[in-house]
Amino acid sequence: MTSVVERLPGGSPVFSVEFFAPRDAADEAVLWRAIRELEALDPAFVSITYGAGGSSRDLTIRTTGRVAQETTLLPMAHLTAVDHSVAELRNVIGWYAAVGVRNILAVRGDPPGDPHGEWVPHPEGLTYAEELVRLCRELGDFCVGVAAFPYGHPRSADLDADTEYLVRKLRAGADFAIAQLFFEPEDFLRLRDRVAARGCDALLLPGLMPLTTTRTLAKTVELSGAPVPPSVARRLDPYADDPAGFRAAGIDLVTEMGERLLAEGVPSLHFYTFNRSKATREIVGRLGLVPARSV
Repeated sequence: MTSVVERLPGGSPVFSVEFFAPRDAADEAVLWRAIRELEALDPAFVSITYGAGGSSRDLTIRTTGRVAQETTLLPMAHLTAVDHSVAELRNVIGWYAAVGVRNILAVRGDPPGDPHGEWVPHPEGLTYAEELVRLCRELGDFCVGVAAFPYGHPRSADLDADTEYLVRKLRAGADFAIAQLFFEPEDFLRLRDRVAARGCDALLLPGLMPLTTTRTLAKTVELSGAPVPPSVARRLDPYADDPAGFRAAGIDLVTEMGERLLAEGVPSLHFYTFNRSKATREIVGRLGLVPARSV
C-alpha cells in the first residue's frame, strides 16, 4: 500500500480529510455518502478516528478496512494508547495490517469521559505517544503520523516543552505530524518554525475545519484549546443569528487561511469534516486543489 508521505510529493499542493467512525447504521450511511462524494476529488489520504478508550475500535478497523478494499482512497487509521495494554495494541496494529492498512496516526489519546482529566496509563500499557510510534515501527513497515498542537498540548508546561515532545515523537520514527485546529495561519507557521529551529525537518500538515455553524466554531475552540481571537470574532460575530451569513463568512475565512498556508509552502491541507463533504468540497474547489479530471 502507498504511504501517506508518498502521496505528498511537494509539487502541486493536495488535501486530505478526516472522518470519525460511525456509531450506528444511520451514521454509517452518512459517512459513506461523504466518502463517495470526496473520493471523486482524489484526496491524498483519508483518516478514520478512534474513540476514547477504544470505544469505536472495531468500527474504526472495519471502516478503515472497507476504505482500503472498496474505494480508490488511501486510508490512515488512528490508534490511541488509552486503556490498552501493549498486547492489545499489538493486536490492533496486526488487524490493521491484515486489512491492508499501512498508515497509522499514533496518538496517546485523552482520558475517557473527561478529555482534561488526569491521565492514568494502563498498568500494562504505554504512557507516551513516542512509545506508541516505536511500537508501530517495530511491528511492520508502517507510515506513522503523530499529532501536533499549535497552542501547545494542555498538559505541556509551555510551548518550548511542547515542541520538544513533538520533536521526540518525530525522531522516535514518525514520518509526519498533523496539527490540531487553530484560528490563524500564523499559529501553524510559528509551530513549523519552532520545529525547524530544533533541527527537525519532518513534514507538518495543518488541520482545518470548515466554519459553517456556531457549533463548528465552538468545536474548534474545544479542540484547539484556544479562545476565538478578535480577528475571527470580528468576521463571524455579526452573523451569530444569521446561519446563512455565518456559513458564507466562515467558508471565506477558512479559504483565506488555506490560501495563506499554501502560499507559505505547505504541501497539503488536512480537513476535519464531521462526516460531511459539502463545505470541504467548496473550499478545496476554491483553492484549486481538485485534480482537473475531477472537475
